[in-house]
Amino acid sequence: MSKTKKDIKLFNKWSFNNIEIKDWTLEHYINLRPVIIPHTAGKHEHKRFWKTTKISIVERFVNRLLAPGFIGGKIKGHKSSYGSGKKSKLLRSLEDAFTLIELNTGVNPIQILIEAICNSAPREETTKIARGGISYASAVDISPQRRVDLAIKYLVQAIGTKSHSNERQFAANLAQELILASKDSQESRAVKRKEEIERIAVSAR
Repeated sequence: MSKTKKDIKLFNKWSFNNIEIKDWTLEHYINLRPVIIPHTAGKHEHKRFWKTTKISIVERFVNRLLAPGFIGGKIKGHKSSYGSGKKSKLLRSLEDAFTLIELNTGVNPIQILIEAICNSAPREETTKIARGGISYASAVDISPQRRVDLAIKYLVQAIGTKSHSNERQFAANLAQELILASKDSQESRAVKRKEEIERIAVSAR
């Protein structure tokens, strides 16, 4: 018997039902389509522009973790580096991290991921404007799509920095950063980075 969308759970453990996106401006750019395994095997690779909104937000997060250069070192217990393309191993680490999140918070880890993304998404940044041979920085608003992209980027970089030369398990570092970011804590590197970008933008107005 085939499962309905409501019956589909991430890793057959966590439901996508009743997940709330507190920042309404990001609702159309965070895909919460139910998936069991967040792996589409490049199904949207050649479909430009809209592919990021058609892919589950969990898979987008995993794909960013796989990107070379974002995370250095190795997953403890794994021979491959984070950015080596070993997605199946990374998915196992993500499942472990989500289990830790649920044990520590009692909240659906998908909800924690969404809140971490919303809290790490900057609303304003700076761009360089050249006029008459003179360039200067000017503050600009950030589009919702770019806000989600930057939030995922900052979270992955924070997890990478925390995992570098750290004896703790990768899953534990991943879980800790997501929990801190979901609480909008100043201990979260991703939240700090967002606030730094916004502070620079304010000074460039």
